[in-house]
Amino acid sequence: MRCAICKHGRTAAGEVTVSLERRGATVVFRKVPAQVCDTCGEQYLDQETTARLLAEANNAARAGVQVEVRAYAAA
Repeated sequence: MRCAICKHGRTAAGEVTVSLERRGATVVFRKVPAQVCDTCGEQYLDQETTARLLAEANNAARAGVQVEVRAYAAA
C-alpha cells in the first residue's frame, strides 16, 4: 500500500515498538507486527492488533502498573 502520510513510500511488513498511556500507566510493547513505510517510517497497525494493545494497556492500568515493557504476543 502507498503511505498515506508521505504519499511516496510503500509499506512492508515489519515489527515496531508501540507506547501507550492509560490512566497513569505507561506500557511499551515491542515486536508489534505492523506495516511500515519504507520512506518516512510511518507505522500502520491492523484493527485486531490495535484492539489487543488497547485492551492490554487498560488491563495494566487497572492492575496498578506504572511502567511496563512487554514483548507483543499474538493471540
